[in-house]
Amino acid sequence: MATSTSAKILYRPWGLIASMLGGLIAGQIVQLIWRKAVPGDEDHPPKPLESDYGLGQVVAAALVQGAIFAAVRALIDRGGARLFERATGEWPGE
Repeated sequence: MATSTSAKILYRPWGLIASMLGGLIAGQIVQLIWRKAVPGDEDHPPKPLESDYGLGQVVAAALVQGAIFAAVRALIDRGGARLFERATGEWPGE
């Protein structure tokens, strides 16, 4: 089913807000998981330019962050599209 241009335009602000909210939620989840997974006082995963960490730790942190961000974004995007469809009768994507 083709999506109308107006549905795509109307969905755009909701999609931006949902993406920002998803980023905040994903960041909190990453920090929570990192605190539980890594012993010590580290409350955030290492960034690539932090010299205190080895390459393995940096890559592992990036993999975990990427997976969590992708999953949260997919959940929020899909949920937002479903809510939009219920409200307007049109699917905002495709």
